[in-house]
Amino acid sequence: MITKSALHHIPKSQMAYAYDKDTLHIRMRSAIGEVKKVTLWIGDPYKWEDGGLGGNLEGGNVNSIWTGGERHEMILEGQIELFDCWFCEFTPPHKRARYGFILEDMTGNERLFFGEKHIEVIKNSTDETKVLMNLGNLFCFPFLNQIDVLTVPNWVKTTVWYQIFPERFANGRPNISPKNVEPWGSTPTGSNFMGGDIFGIIDNLDYLIDLGITGIYLCPIFTASANHKYDTIDYYNIDPHFGGNEALKLLVEKAHKHGIKIMLDAVFNHSGANFPKWLDVVKNGEQSIYKDWFWINRFPVHLNDLEEEIDYWNLPYETFSNVANMPKLNTENPECKAFLLDVATYWIKEFDIDGWRLDVANEIDHQFWRDFRKCVKAIKPDCYILGEIWHDGNPWVRGDQYDALMNYPLATAINAFISHRTITAKQFMQDLDQARINYPRQANEVMFNLLDSHDTDRLLSLCNGNKHSAKLAYLLLFLQPGSPCIYYGGEIGLDGKKQGSIEGARKCMQWDIQKQGIDLKNYIKRLIELRKIEPDLHLHELTWLDIGNDDNCIGLQKGSTLILINNSLTDKIFHLSNHLTGQHQELITNKPYQLESTTTIPGLCGCIFKI
Repeated sequence: MITKSALHHIPKSQMAYAYDKDTLHIRMRSAIGEVKKVTLWIGDPYKWEDGGLGGNLEGGNVNSIWTGGERHEMILEGQIELFDCWFCEFTPPHKRARYGFILEDMTGNERLFFGEKHIEVIKNSTDETKVLMNLGNLFCFPFLNQIDVLTVPNWVKTTVWYQIFPERFANGRPNISPKNVEPWGSTPTGSNFMGGDIFGIIDNLDYLIDLGITGIYLCPIFTASANHKYDTIDYYNIDPHFGGNEALKLLVEKAHKHGIKIMLDAVFNHSGANFPKWLDVVKNGEQSIYKDWFWINRFPVHLNDLEEEIDYWNLPYETFSNVANMPKLNTENPECKAFLLDVATYWIKEFDIDGWRLDVANEIDHQFWRDFRKCVKAIKPDCYILGEIWHDGNPWVRGDQYDALMNYPLATAINAFISHRTITAKQFMQDLDQARINYPRQANEVMFNLLDSHDTDRLLSLCNGNKHSAKLAYLLLFLQPGSPCIYYGGEIGLDGKKQGSIEGARKCMQWDIQKQGIDLKNYIKRLIELRKIEPDLHLHELTWLDIGNDDNCIGLQKGSTLILINNSLTDKIFHLSNHLTGQHQELITNKPYQLESTTTIPGLCGCIFKI
């Protein structure tokens, strides 16, 4: 029996959206395991036997027959915890459609029609004709307006990112390092400096090129007080300890010559305590012309210098995460908004950067981001706009704000299965399906996929130092639609945890080849190479395979590739269908491999076969 209350569809959402100027994507969901077949009933609402002179709910007379309806079988796109998720693509000839869903249960004895207002039982052909002709109960996609389409930069779809925390990557010019710089490789804390700079990145571009990197995401580089530079002082100048504006200009020029894109970090949610506008508020209080640039609760805003006496839950102004030296900017204020939008366009116009990663993006008003997109895309239409959002970010990827999001839900799923070993293979497959189908497909195609970052423990530490587990995590990362990102040093097995004042996840890059994990690096180089030459690997569509009842093993097929992953510590037998057996090339090792109906895969091993 089909559970009616589980049937779900929302028009003009990630469940019904324009993929491009001609194509609609339609999704709906039903209770898991209850529905065998879903047929999309869809067509032009104005197509009536008598010409549709009466509008889109009826023809020119009461006896008119709607002739616009077509049947299109939906595919099972994925399964999440409680639901089956169905998908269909449709090209409306005149960019408009009315539609509903015909469902058949697993036995074939029950058929329902799921419409906008009612769920109707279909007992016979007469019932079916009646419900299908009732346009008043059909969902509506009024018109496919091109301006509403989420249009994303094509270049991002094939980009492999490398995230750099500049202060800890490489010291290219010791003479511009802070005076209190510590020896390279010292224990990292939230307050010390190692001397990393942009020249260090330039000096090591060949290293990134050899790895296969085609995009660099830089954590903040504007003038700031802290080593992380998220407390901006000057939005128009690169920190002098990083090399100043000329260093960035040189980096962009050299990177572009090698086909590498550059994305900067936009910290527009808050400024630093030494931001001149904030200092004016501290000094002049209610008389400051900049007081409305910030979220002030009361005056004065000056804090007692004795940190232990500060009540961080009762600050006189709003901040980022109760951090007193990061006052929150009021992006609703016209002058503040104009200032930040000018910053966004300045670095594109003057330095030709290729993207903005938006820090704490979910705490800034939607209207600001709508205007941000208009300004940025007007100057550089293919500029990548990436939002830092750790939760469901659908409100931000509807075509008027971001191109994509940092895919932390994907990282959570992979790490739960591989690194922490806290979920089963079935739960992982459902979590991965959730991450794939939660957004419009064009957003998924440019999603920023990661396993770790400056805000998390490093992958190898999450894997308790096991490089075989780390390899499996990277393999799963590179199998996803979107653009994968490696956090600097991850490719050589750099570890580190964020523990109190010790920020191990932001430790110095290891440049001593003898201390690098070369095997892991070569493995990741191969994954990057395969991603470029085997486009099937990052297809959105996949088929999960029944390879035997094991909580630690998964099998999936993407186009002409078969992926088998054994996340257990011991060898496991995979049961394969006959059409998958035979001798096939294993792509990671680039060696032939004989697949049998019962094939053994070693523990903590992943294989990609060309079928």
